[in-house]
Amino acid sequence: MKFENKKLLIFDLDGTLINSALDLALAVNYMLKQLDKETFSEEIIHEWVGNGALTLVSRALSSNRTVDENLDDAYVQKALKIFLDYYEQNLCNATVPYPHVISTLQALQKKYKLAIVTNKPYAFVDPILQTLEMDGLFKLILGGDSLSKKKPHPMPLIYVTEHLGVSIENSVMIGDSKNDILAANACAMHSIGVTYGYNYGEDIGVHNPTVILDDFKDLLEYL
Repeated sequence: MKFENKKLLIFDLDGTLINSALDLALAVNYMLKQLDKETFSEEIIHEWVGNGALTLVSRALSSNRTVDENLDDAYVQKALKIFLDYYEQNLCNATVPYPHVISTLQALQKKYKLAIVTNKPYAFVDPILQTLEMDGLFKLILGGDSLSKKKPHPMPLIYVTEHLGVSIENSVMIGDSKNDILAANACAMHSIGVTYGYNYGEDIGVHNPTVILDDFKDLLEYL
């Protein structure tokens, strides 16, 4: 299929445009070491990424993707500060764009409005984009703390469409996680799921994206 009459493309960031998993894992393990807790492999931490910094930290403290409901709030906030302070100083040590991302975005920018909706804290997004020379491509960027709700709630997608003056029907959400697809489904927006990111070890197809891609450059065949 080929999408018709689309004007706005909304992208997730981590796991879709950039591979930030190693830097996130290093920050998580630094935090855990400071708290004298067990550290984990990059592969395990990958499966905890995608719901924002607070959830990532809570999963690490729980040693599990399911957060321990008995975690002390003050302890979690202490851990979160350690994580964020370290990560802020180490955003792009190992983070890189996925193959073909920059050239594909540059091609798409000539025809579409581009936006980012990520669950990553907003303050980290622009420094990463600048370091990777991806700034200037996007009309609007929302972080996980930009609005009162984040993905998988549809609020961020609806906000972007309204702010940029494009209908839901003329927009597409592109992401690697069920959070991206569920947010799109919740507001009846078409979606594209990519298979190479961090979807908790799940097949992205389980959540019924409109299209599934293995390579970012294949977007050009559908848009």
